[in-house]
Amino acid sequence: MTPKGLRMLLLQALLFLLILPSHAEDDITTTEELAPALVPPPKGTCAGWMAGIPGHPGHNGTPGRDGRDGTPGEKGEKGDAGLLGPKGETGDVGMTGAEGPRGFPGTPGRKGEPGEAAYVYRSAFSVGLETRVTVPNVPIRFTKIFYNQQNHYDGSTGKFYCNIPGLYYFSYHITVYMKDVKVSLFKKDKAILFTYDQYQEKNVDQASGSVLLHLEVGDQVWLQVYGDGDHNGLYADNVNDSTFTGFLLYHDTN
Repeated sequence: MTPKGLRMLLLQALLFLLILPSHAEDDITTTEELAPALVPPPKGTCAGWMAGIPGHPGHNGTPGRDGRDGTPGEKGEKGDAGLLGPKGETGDVGMTGAEGPRGFPGTPGRKGEPGEAAYVYRSAFSVGLETRVTVPNVPIRFTKIFYNQQNHYDGSTGKFYCNIPGLYYFSYHITVYMKDVKVSLFKKDKAILFTYDQYQEKNVDQASGSVLLHLEVGDQVWLQVYGDGDHNGLYADNVNDSTFTGFLLYHDTN
């Protein structure tokens, strides 16, 4: 007998036992007497009035089609701010924008501190004659010093020594007495300027000269009488002067 048939037989016996007590008072019989009456059903057949036991669950069906989209829900509340992310890489420089309108003038700044004054180059002298000159063809020694702060003029030699290269102005004003005067201004052993004055008897004459010279460091400038001794009428006393002056106008910048 198959397992299915055995289960059906057991089910019939159980139902029979449930029905049996309702007829015990009318007809008392033993189990042995009733046993022959339980005839098993033919193999492969099933009683039509008895339900079968539940079968095994079937396999899942194929998924159904997607339903229609629902209507949009209400907007939710704003969430909390997230954590600050890492700093990104520097982007490329953008194109220069158009020039904006000119702004209003700003307020003037504070006055700055006084700067250092530019260095001033100085070289000057002014000297006079103390006695009458008697020796020609040598530098005239002007020993009366009016100004010689830089000591660029040497009273012992009568010469001006250039210490600052540049453009210089030289002038002389001499008193003539007793004899004619021939005076020249020398630069580096070369006569640059000449002055001649013819003396008038019983009179005091004046003669003068001036010149611009460019000098290099080491150049020398002086005055001297040229010619013989008959032309050395330079004169000076307590009321008459003969002077020699020179000073720097512009120093060289290169």
